[in-house]
Amino acid sequence: MKDIKVVVAAHKPYQMSGDPLYLPVFVGSKGKKDIGFQRDDEGENISEKNPYFCELTGLYWAVHNLKCDYIGLCHYRRYFGYGRVNKKNKFESVLTLKEADALLEDCDIILPKKRNYYITNIYDHYKNTMYVEPLDIAGEIIQAKYPEYYPEFEKLHTRKSAHMFNMFIMKREILIDYCNWLFDILFELEKRVDVSQYDSFHSRFYGRVSERLLDIYLNTKQLKYKEVKLIDMGEVNWWKKGTSFLVAKLFKKKYDRSF
Repeated sequence: MKDIKVVVAAHKPYQMSGDPLYLPVFVGSKGKKDIGFQRDDEGENISEKNPYFCELTGLYWAVHNLKCDYIGLCHYRRYFGYGRVNKKNKFESVLTLKEADALLEDCDIILPKKRNYYITNIYDHYKNTMYVEPLDIAGEIIQAKYPEYYPEFEKLHTRKSAHMFNMFIMKREILIDYCNWLFDILFELEKRVDVSQYDSFHSRFYGRVSERLLDIYLNTKQLKYKEVKLIDMGEVNWWKKGTSFLVAKLFKKKYDRSF
């Protein structure tokens, strides 16, 4: 059996899968009381950046402190799914260590299925719902520091689907390379953007920008991966999500909360 561990990023107590594939991690734990999960402020960490970097502080902790052969990231409300989803007990449908081990026999990466936006491209969706300047500046950083990746960044203006939510399982060597690239861009972005101009919701743009960077990395590297279902542990109000996007697109009203 391969040595695989998927960090489940959580900022509060929550029911977790009991499968040994998953490791619940208390993200943004610096200065806070324990909640019974692994803390992200131990060892080499950026826990204090959690109000802006979201689940990425858990990823940073994992890549610098876990020695597993494969490391992944998911969320307390979103898991990798496998097989038919049991709506009464969704935890019965989450990807297990045994299933992940089999999937990784002939590839090095597992991703959730792409999210399709249908009526808009990735860039315009971001521009309509969030303040786009940090994403634009990330593009400038990529063009200057990693020009071989920039053609894929430009494709954000045409692509209508993407692997979202910062969810993946990767072979350790690939994840280290990805995180070196990703955090170099994000730490440079920190120097160029005054986060105080945004409220607490929009100041979390580092996590959102990184979602758009994953496929840029994968496509440029031409890495092989397998996709599995994404399971939302709660109920998703698709009507509210859809109408909120239309309001943002038609009336230039940015999101003010997650859906």
